Amino acid sequence: MLLLVAGVLPVTVVLGQAYPGGPMSGGRGMGQPITGPADDLSSSSPQSEKPDAAARKAYKAAMKSLEKAREYEEAAAKATNPDKKAAEMDKVGDAYNRALDQFTEALGNKADMLDAWNNVGYIHLKLGAYNESIDDYNHVLESKPDVLEAVEHRGEAFVAVNRLEDAEASYMDLFNHERPLADQLMASMQKWRDAHRAAPNGVRAADIDAFAKWLGERDAIAKQTASAAPPAH
Repeated sequence: MLLLVAGVLPVTVVLGQAYPGGPMSGGRGMGQPITGPADDLSSSSPQSEKPDAAARKAYKAAMKSLEKAREYEEAAAKATNPDKKAAEMDKVGDAYNRALDQFTEALGNKADMLDAWNNVGYIHLKLGAYNESIDDYNHVLESKPDVLEAVEHRGEAFVAVNRLEDAEASYMDLFNHERPLADQLMASMQKWRDAHRAAPNGVRAADIDAFAKWLGERDAIAKQTASAAPPAH
């Protein structure tokens, strides 16, 4: 069950655990969930037909709930009336938690369904359960290290829990393999820098300054190499 007040997620209860929730962001800031068929990232074939069928059914239902959550987020972002915005955010939380339950059901029937793990990681990221999200994406990337969307999402979770060196490593991986995702993570890291310059929240000033310096250097390199690249045809 999820409690929301005016777009803020103070507490969410998932899989029998309670943990603090974080803000949900719209648009590309948190990336997009996996939208492919249920076995795109699976590492092995199903062991029996019945559990596999149940897993696919639960996965399909979860994807519908996830899409609903995205629709409600868009409606909340457009709402100008505070009551309307709060009502839409209530729907967002309900849809994400419903999707989480359904993905969990799918995994209960087919534990190696890595695209379900990927979407669970995405939902945890959206709900502010950053450490849980990191664990989910670790599970995906241990089997499929080339799922770069998972690298980016995990990088955002690293930033959120102040694991700055891990976030830097994620950025460099993306910079070398998928520049648009690297740019997306850079934007999240810059947002963290600006927020912590205004309010350190327990992070040492020296660490904030060092991270800000690294961001400035990497951003300059990204812009330089982008301008030097040949135009796309």
